[in-house]
Amino acid sequence: MRFRLLHFLFIIVLGASCVPNRKIVYLQKDDIHKEGLPMDSVVRDYRIDLFNYRLQTNDIIDVDFKSLTPKEFDIFSKNELPMGQAFNINQGGALLIGHLVDERGEIPLPVIGKVRVAGLTVFEAQDTLQMIANKYLESPTVKVRLLNYRYTILGEAVRQGTIVLANNQVTLLEAIGQAGGLTDMADRSKVKVVRQKGADVEVQYINLLDEDFIKSPYYYINQNDIIIVPALKQRPYQTYFGKNLALFISSLSLLLIVVGLLKS
Repeated sequence: MRFRLLHFLFIIVLGASCVPNRKIVYLQKDDIHKEGLPMDSVVRDYRIDLFNYRLQTNDIIDVDFKSLTPKEFDIFSKNELPMGQAFNINQGGALLIGHLVDERGEIPLPVIGKVRVAGLTVFEAQDTLQMIANKYLESPTVKVRLLNYRYTILGEAVRQGTIVLANNQVTLLEAIGQAGGLTDMADRSKVKVVRQKGADVEVQYINLLDEDFIKSPYYYINQNDIIIVPALKQRPYQTYFGKNLALFISSLSLLLIVVGLLKS
């Protein structure tokens, strides 16, 4: 009778610590577990708005001017980095090679002075600076890139921390992939996104298990987004309670066996 009770308790703990597939599979729809799904045609499609990030205060952009103008007459020329020297953008190196957008949304240029770029996409800022360069340089080309497009992911991610991206059009799922994905204990139905818009901070919960997330305005991440992934309720069972109870049951079983042998 005692062994049956112990066996029953072990089954309960094991069941409570299990995580079903429906809590792990991303972008689920009603037909995900149906048999005979068509594999040679599109099941459904979604139309999403293209995301174009607009520069804001404290962004760091690299502006590269190239032209046929001799270097001594090129007012936009900048010193090249020494051969083999590199900067770690994660550690602030971007400030050494880029322009910081100030509180007025402007960047400084030699001779020209301040140029407003806040509110523009990277390509719009590039076009604006191209028009300026056309006035001063011979056959110029201008390239602009954002150096500090970053986000922070915390909680049940394989690699927590702040990640700097080379691309400014990244989906939330891609951002999670950059962090190595989520752990098996991650609650994908309640992912919190903290997003700053000027002086305001928005908090939104995202259900990554639902395919309708594709239509969400949070499908793409923004600069400085904070992604917080909570744990499932099963996590304490697997991490602490389950292991300790299994050890307790094993010890108790051994004790009962020893007591039974002594009585016999």
